[in-house]
Amino acid sequence: MKKTILLFFIAISVICKSQTDIQTKSNLVADGKIFTSLYQQKSAEYKALCFQAYNIAQLRLEQTLKSPSSKTKKRVVVTDIDETVLDNSPSAVHQALIGKDYEPNAWMEWTNLAKSDTLAGALTFFKYCKSKNVEVFYITNRNEKERGATLKNLQKFGFPYADSTHLMLKKTTSSKEERRKIVSEQFDIVLLLGDNLADFSELFDKKTSDERTLNVQQHAADFGKKFIVLPNPNYGDWEGSLYQYNYKYSPAEKDSIIKSNLKNY
Repeated sequence: MKKTILLFFIAISVICKSQTDIQTKSNLVADGKIFTSLYQQKSAEYKALCFQAYNIAQLRLEQTLKSPSSKTKKRVVVTDIDETVLDNSPSAVHQALIGKDYEPNAWMEWTNLAKSDTLAGALTFFKYCKSKNVEVFYITNRNEKERGATLKNLQKFGFPYADSTHLMLKKTTSSKEERRKIVSEQFDIVLLLGDNLADFSELFDKKTSDERTLNVQQHAADFGKKFIVLPNPNYGDWEGSLYQYNYKYSPAEKDSIIKSNLKNY
């Protein structure tokens, strides 16, 4: 009898320790990205938002091409890649399930597979650009080591202008302003697509949450007209701005910051 009771308490102790270990590993960042990835992968609403963004993009481009231009430069479109053209939610899921956030090595492992799927509406829109002889420049913060796999992933689906001339990767800075300027020196950028505000203007580069909101309000007329935003609940400067762009915070520190920014009643 005593042996049975002892085994019972040992079993209870093991269960309690396991629960404690799970709770210790659990964090808002990782758990949150499981939920947001589920939304991105399974929600019909998410796909509807992507279709909506690309439908508006095509409408705006049609309107632009019908109107005479005051510039002599050829009209082009500039787009981001990740969570604008390609879906990387499996990478977020992989990291979240082991209790981790973004890691450069894990990201490289994912992108090297060239297995990202496309976002709803993306391929149709960019093929429309090609049909109208409107070149597309892919400005991304993937780095030079990812060039081959990125082109392979885009070409696998038949994205137009998926070549090294039109793929502009990050070199020294995450700001895309200099790369946009390089394109605008030769072309007239009539439309920009992205999931992060920094995909559109330097006004949003490394700004606080309040500054980002203020700048959106001041440039509200550009959204849906020249700036086309794709939904991305998984990551972006909306999250980075909460941490003052200090990505070295521990999961516990990030959890604390997230909680301090939430509204409750």
